[in-house]
Amino acid sequence: MQANFVIDLGEKAQVPIISFSATSPSLTSIRSSYFLRATQNDSAQVNAISAIVQAFGWREAVPIYIDNEYGEGIIPYLTGALQEVDARVPYRSVISPSATDDQIVEELYKLMTMQTRVFIVHMYPSLGTRLFTKAKEIGMMSEGYVWIMTDGLSVDFLSSPNHSVTDTIQGVLGIKPYVPRTKELEYFRARWKRKFLRDNPDKIDAELNIYGLLAYDATTALALAVEKAGTTNFGFQKANVSSNSSTDLATLGISLNGPNILQALSTTSFKGLTGDYLLVDGQLQSPAFQIVNVNGNGGRRIGFWTPTEGLVKTLNPRINKRMNSTSTSRVSTVIFPGDTTAVPKGWEIPTNEKKMKIGVPVKYGFSEFVAVTKDPGSNTTTFTGFCIDVFDAVVKALPYALPYEYIPFAKPDGEPAGTYNDLAYQVYLKNYDAVVGDVTIVYNRSLYIDYTLPFTESGVSMIVPIADNNSKNAWVFMKPLTWDLWVTSFLFFVFIGFVVWVLEHRINEDFRGSASDQAGTSFWFSFSTMVFAQRERMVSNLSRAVIIIWCFVVLILTQSYTASLTSLLTVEQLQPTVTDVRELVKKGEYVGYQEGSFVLGLLLDLGFDKSKLMAYSSAEECHHLFSKGSGNGGIAAAFDELAFLKLIMSGYCSRYTMIDPKFKTGGFGFVFPKGSPLVPDISRAILNVTEGDEMKQIEGAWFGKKSTCPESSSSISSNSLSLKSFWGLFLLAGLAALLALIIFIVMFVYRERNVLRSYDSTASIWSRIENFFRIFIQRDSTSSTFTQSDPNDRNSISLPPMRAPSPSADSVDAEYPANRSSASYDSSPNREVPLEVVIDTVLKFNMN
Repeated sequence: MQANFVIDLGEKAQVPIISFSATSPSLTSIRSSYFLRATQNDSAQVNAISAIVQAFGWREAVPIYIDNEYGEGIIPYLTGALQEVDARVPYRSVISPSATDDQIVEELYKLMTMQTRVFIVHMYPSLGTRLFTKAKEIGMMSEGYVWIMTDGLSVDFLSSPNHSVTDTIQGVLGIKPYVPRTKELEYFRARWKRKFLRDNPDKIDAELNIYGLLAYDATTALALAVEKAGTTNFGFQKANVSSNSSTDLATLGISLNGPNILQALSTTSFKGLTGDYLLVDGQLQSPAFQIVNVNGNGGRRIGFWTPTEGLVKTLNPRINKRMNSTSTSRVSTVIFPGDTTAVPKGWEIPTNEKKMKIGVPVKYGFSEFVAVTKDPGSNTTTFTGFCIDVFDAVVKALPYALPYEYIPFAKPDGEPAGTYNDLAYQVYLKNYDAVVGDVTIVYNRSLYIDYTLPFTESGVSMIVPIADNNSKNAWVFMKPLTWDLWVTSFLFFVFIGFVVWVLEHRINEDFRGSASDQAGTSFWFSFSTMVFAQRERMVSNLSRAVIIIWCFVVLILTQSYTASLTSLLTVEQLQPTVTDVRELVKKGEYVGYQEGSFVLGLLLDLGFDKSKLMAYSSAEECHHLFSKGSGNGGIAAAFDELAFLKLIMSGYCSRYTMIDPKFKTGGFGFVFPKGSPLVPDISRAILNVTEGDEMKQIEGAWFGKKSTCPESSSSISSNSLSLKSFWGLFLLAGLAALLALIIFIVMFVYRERNVLRSYDSTASIWSRIENFFRIFIQRDSTSSTFTQSDPNDRNSISLPPMRAPSPSADSVDAEYPANRSSASYDSSPNREVPLEVVIDTVLKFNMN
């Protein structure tokens, strides 16, 4: 209030107002160019405080401040800084400047009933002394509590000669502006103390605090500014006011030299006792803060905070670069209240609530996950299940004790008190401290409660019945191969037969004859390779190479066909009855969901009619609905969390299969109030449990007896062999056949080049093509197969030397033209003649 009044006077009189103790951030909002603050703004220290909170991992902090402009000015900045490091302010403790000791104790007891144990104190030293004294009396300066003082209290308490104050605040952390120790500062302190003791001989422990140093620097700055602006025109221009003015302030004049001094002050800079002195926009800049820990008779410095480097142990840039600014290793060891170096977790179970109240859902099915059983005789309630065991294991993994008790979410008659949404909302209403059970992490609930990390697999999918879709009809033999493989195989059989005919028809008698005989022989030979029943000889080496490769292809193809057909005829081909969610919606099929689950909303969003949705509460009931079938009071598919679907399938694995797609969800998580400091600790404990062997043991205890069901495959594949599996073989056979054709054509053209050239040069192109094919289809009389038969051929015999043929023999030769004979006749000895020719010749001679 004084500062506001004086600043207003300075603005009217145009006289610079320099303050070395007005630290409230609210003064910044005063639009006065004549106000210069030669001290730190309280808002400058809030980032240092939030850095301490972040470094020690505290998730909540409660500010305790004086109920006036000084106290309220820092709160918006402090709250914002804490939120930036993910720390909440669940409560603000406001204490009146005129509060009695009883009122202070009442407020402290109120704080004790809350979970948060981190307190940030910002008030006048006189009120702060009373606050800490009462806190110590009621046990709030003991182990588990954290107290942080702003710089106003730190400076006053730690520079006070009264040791009773420091005894009260043992273990408290404080923030102080950092003042570098220089020779000039030490020399000044010595001179000041000599003068102070000379003027006050009865006060021997007096120390000059930061405000005294700031006052000296402000006075130095003013002296330098006056020297720069000059000492003339210190007068005032009188104001024109009426004679009946009621106050003397109305007659206040305007300084003639004030603007010049203001300009000089704004540009004055020097090395002061507190460091570099420089005003920017009327505000002294803060280079750093030091973090102190009250131990013994004073404060022990444990680190620093700078705007550029954050929290550091020393102001050595080379050392600080190797360290993380938010790590507690960047400060020295802290001795907290209770004379302990163990870092408090920042919260405790309230003293008025000895145990946490954990809500547990009551349900009739899927007891493997959670089950609530009440014994009427002893009137005790038992909580069992996978989720219960996981939470018990997680709490044991915490580094501290967490007392809790389970409370069923049920009506007095034992019936469920509502849905899972209703149960989660009870945490928001603070009827429960948490919820443990098979609660899925979904977005709409996260708006008013917090989840831990999931402890189960996430996602929603559907299961459908499976049936043998193999009809085993008369055409089942066509099913092993897809239509494209059938067509490709047929075309290659034809192509290979054609290639073999091209390579063999000029030199192999087996591939000669009429056009129909040659075509039939070629196709017969090609298709007979399918069962390896070909009888025709291969004369050309090119055709032998082609057939070797082709037989390999046929071998692979026939063996695969045989295996696939055997599987189709002997093995039950189980396929899902439905594979697409849209198909269910389009046909208006009935589908199931677990009663009380959020899946109902998901199905409605997918387009299902609500009248087509049927609820089940257990795996047995779901199986019963499947048994009835859609339209007969049953369902065609069921949608649920993966954990529940796997449990259903484990009991009926031969009846159902799981189908993609999966709808992403967060899995099962534990529910806590919004911003609860337990959430990060519980989440880390969940990771500790799930990554170890303990989770496997828990799963084995509840699901092990039903884990014999084979893993369900969500991908539906065809039982037919496709071209994709054999295109490499067909490519190899095709390239070999084409290469053989090219080689044959080149050799044929080269061998018959003279005959082709001797043709009439004036003939048309069509005539030349006819001549080429006429030569091409003729037998090759120069081939060794026609000039000399195979000695091992049983259809040919060796004849003794013969005399010149008789006329009757000529007649025989005339009856066996060249296109039927298998060899040319000559008079050479030991020539081989086909057996059929010999027999026909003998018959002719006998007839003659």
